Amino acid sequence: MPDFTAYEPGTPCWIDVTSPDLDATIAFYSGLFGWKANRDPRPEAGGYTMFSLKGKSVAAASPPQEEDTPPYWTTYLASDDADATAALVREAGGTVLAEPFDVFDAGRMTVALDPTGAAFGVWQAAAHHGAELANEPGTLSWNECRTPEAAAAEQFYRAVFGYEIRPMPMGMDEPYRVLEVGGKGVAGLMQWADEPPHWATTFNVADTDASCARAEELGARVLRQPHDIPTIGRYAVLEDPVGAVFGVIQDPPS
Repeated sequence: MPDFTAYEPGTPCWIDVTSPDLDATIAFYSGLFGWKANRDPRPEAGGYTMFSLKGKSVAAASPPQEEDTPPYWTTYLASDDADATAALVREAGGTVLAEPFDVFDAGRMTVALDPTGAAFGVWQAAAHHGAELANEPGTLSWNECRTPEAAAAEQFYRAVFGYEIRPMPMGMDEPYRVLEVGGKGVAGLMQWADEPPHWATTFNVADTDASCARAEELGARVLRQPHDIPTIGRYAVLEDPVGAVFGVIQDPPS
């Protein structure tokens, strides 16, 4: 079982979905992935709901802080010092949207925009180090920044997190960029002009086609039909019933 008890700085370590209809969001992901939901009863937690699988934390959901905020998944990148990372974001031309703050005894965080406009979170772990389970069906598999200005984004993330970059030709004008920490690929960076800049979240599933069918039964839409990516897996893109977009991927045959 791929358990995680710590994350190297720069590694995607947590995800949460912001939803204006928390009950619908909880029902959908519980039905799709078999997650158990635990809503924090403290008023100051604002309804933040932790999802678990096999008794381990895998993701979360929360209502928006402002009205008319569209639903979306947020990727959090690990940091040993959220304040120092926020300073690096500014130095590298990004924008700090929320000054670093403590989240009870769980950790310290900030939210930022890269210079191309993609938003991401930064998480400095304390009691909560992030996802305890990943890379198996029903859990986080991959995160990637999609932006029409991949070269500018690469320069920014190198400066802030010290990534090594491994180009991966994908038959496009710009190569897919794998962001590496300690020689290991932890996230991706993709030249992408079809949508506004964002960090995309992809979940591992046992069967992409069956997951898409189940998601539709639960009220989701399939935005990109299941298709095979050589050596990577079978991939699809969905929009949940509230409107948050995410991917699913089935590992390739071994």
